[in-house]
Amino acid sequence: MKFGHIEIFVPEPLKAMAFYQDILMCDVEAVQHEQFVWLQLGGQTILLRPGQPKQAVDAYEKASSGFVLYTDNIEQTKRLLQERGLQFRGTDGSDTCLTFSDPDGNWFQLVDPSGH
Repeated sequence: MKFGHIEIFVPEPLKAMAFYQDILMCDVEAVQHEQFVWLQLGGQTILLRPGQPKQAVDAYEKASSGFVLYTDNIEQTKRLLQERGLQFRGTDGSDTCLTFSDPDGNWFQLVDPSGH
């Protein structure tokens, strides 16, 4: 088995697309039926689909799920994302595990896997 794609539930996929494209630098592959947004990031297919994240929480460790993004240069990637408007919201216990959420409350972690 292998993962086919990752589905992220957001109330308005077309609106959420801006965050994923403009800040996280995802490539938009397709918009299907004006409600499903297909993205690519680092060889992984992501589908933004209509829905509600379980419950908005104020910290990564309280989330019911999280998406971990790898980078080879955490400081450079951190600066780039901040320049694009991302606000990091903390760490997962280490300055090399930066956390943030999308505008709809889905949580992410940015790490350098070599030091993880």
